[in-house]
Amino acid sequence: MNPVIGVSSDLKGEVISVSTANIVSIARFGGIPIVLPNLQDNGVDTIAEMLDGLLLTGGGDIDPTLFGEEPHPRLGSIVPERDAFEIQLVQKMLEKNKPILGICRGAQILSIAAGGDMYQDIYAQSSAQLLQHDQQAPNWHASHFVHVTKGSILSNIAGVEKFKVNSFHHQAVRNIPNGYVLSGIASDGIIEAFESEDHPFVMGIQWHPESLLLKDDSVSAAIFKRFVDACSK
Repeated sequence: MNPVIGVSSDLKGEVISVSTANIVSIARFGGIPIVLPNLQDNGVDTIAEMLDGLLLTGGGDIDPTLFGEEPHPRLGSIVPERDAFEIQLVQKMLEKNKPILGICRGAQILSIAAGGDMYQDIYAQSSAQLLQHDQQAPNWHASHFVHVTKGSILSNIAGVEKFKVNSFHHQAVRNIPNGYVLSGIASDGIIEAFESEDHPFVMGIQWHPESLLLKDDSVSAAIFKRFVDACSK
């Protein structure tokens, strides 16, 4: 049977939304995408039970009190309901050993849910000379390189030591959680990908493969195919 994959949604006022590129990317490789509400508490167990996998999509900033910090002046808008729902759902999916792919904000919320943390603003909080991580180019354009860790799941998927990605973020994972390993890094040291050592497929990536698929990017296609295949198992 085709796997049922939950797709996290953004929440603005009384409206939830999600980019159709996320939905199409799952369906393209045989998954059945289900857009998720931002419910609380008693709904999360039922949702986690019915899903075969979880796609954590991009979006706005994340509440820093969730990882022990107070708001930085450059923190953008946050959605507390979304933060709470996604953290609860991620933790339930990890308990059930079900596949997770976190994209951009999704990678950051995955890190926090598993015990890691993040930069509220990379340009203000990192001492490195950084690349442009909020590209001024179309979303399907790959603007900088990711260097892949040998022997990682990402390395196996990509089949190359480095490849180009798009970039639309000012936040990023700072310290990955225990039980996870670095699998991709930008030339300036910003974490671009990490993955679980304890689960068959749990991965966070900082770029947007769903947008790169608009131009049939081969690495993006391989990531989504591997993710959907993992959900099928």
